[in-house]
Amino acid sequence: MAGTFGKAGTNTVGTYFGNLRNAAAFSAFFWIALFISMTIDMRRFRNCVLLFLSGLFTLPVIVALAGQYGYEVMMALLYLGVLVLLAVPFFFIGNGIHILRKEGIKLANMLSLLLGILIALGEAGAIYFLYNEFFLETDSPSGWTPLILLFSLTVVYGCLLFLAFMWYTMFIQVIPRKKDFDYVIIHGCGLLGGNGISPLLRQRLDKAIEVYKKDPTPPVMIPSGGKGSDEYVSESEAMAVYLIEHGVKIDDVLIENRSMNTMENLKNCKEIIDARPGRKYTALVTSNYHVYRCLSYCRKIGLTCTGIGSRVAGYYWPSALIREFIAVMREKRHLRLAFIGWLIMVVPVLFVWYFM
Repeated sequence: MAGTFGKAGTNTVGTYFGNLRNAAAFSAFFWIALFISMTIDMRRFRNCVLLFLSGLFTLPVIVALAGQYGYEVMMALLYLGVLVLLAVPFFFIGNGIHILRKEGIKLANMLSLLLGILIALGEAGAIYFLYNEFFLETDSPSGWTPLILLFSLTVVYGCLLFLAFMWYTMFIQVIPRKKDFDYVIIHGCGLLGGNGISPLLRQRLDKAIEVYKKDPTPPVMIPSGGKGSDEYVSESEAMAVYLIEHGVKIDDVLIENRSMNTMENLKNCKEIIDARPGRKYTALVTSNYHVYRCLSYCRKIGLTCTGIGSRVAGYYWPSALIREFIAVMREKRHLRLAFIGWLIMVVPVLFVWYFM
């Protein structure tokens, strides 16, 4: 009896440590790959995918560490994941309705609502497919079944890409950064009533002022933004007035008032910085959802800088992040990678289902 127990116990321990070792190896691989990739360039979209995979492969480590309770932990995580997935479309739909009530009806404010409806349709399609495959006793599935499966898988894939992008945009906000800058670029946005500081712009300015006051050698502040057709002054001029009123020395403010979009903001600011002598450690302050895309543009034009995000209203953040994700995915290289990933995910599943 004792010998049998000892042998079984040894096998159990060996299996446990074997599973833990395998799970930890996969998790460590992706975390190391993420670290190396971010060290090379924090502004690559591949970092979004690597962070997502790192988190995904860390879950087996958690299950393995649970030992004899591993099955219960795995099932709890599975049930939790299903509940979260079912709640996601309701969250986006509710958020979309809230935005429309507060900001007015226009396409930019409908993104959260539309995404919620799309996810709900994808989930409904997945439920329909599973019901037909596992609960209906029939050998002749509907001709719509392959299309429904394809649609559901595409929605799932799109949601996973968006989730990876969302996690990374939050992740880069908490990475420790230096505090000694020579320049701080502040991205403008539309003025309120043609000359007033909007809440979104105020949050960016307040974050920039915080950076300025914490810097041991106060940097040059570069508010950036031209004059829109419905504005009485340029965004940069209104921003400069706000900065000076809140403690920034007038000699430390250098405006950029020719740009009309994000890329022009960065190009013009780079020209200003390059034309000045001395060290050029630069920070870029914009809304937290906007940091990743700005850093991606910085890489294109050769501007080395640290991205710093300001907070935005909670209700506004999901819709704004969706717009950023769409803008990032519109780039040809990202579209090609996304399409290849879609093929890798969808084609094997459809092949197995059709022929098995």
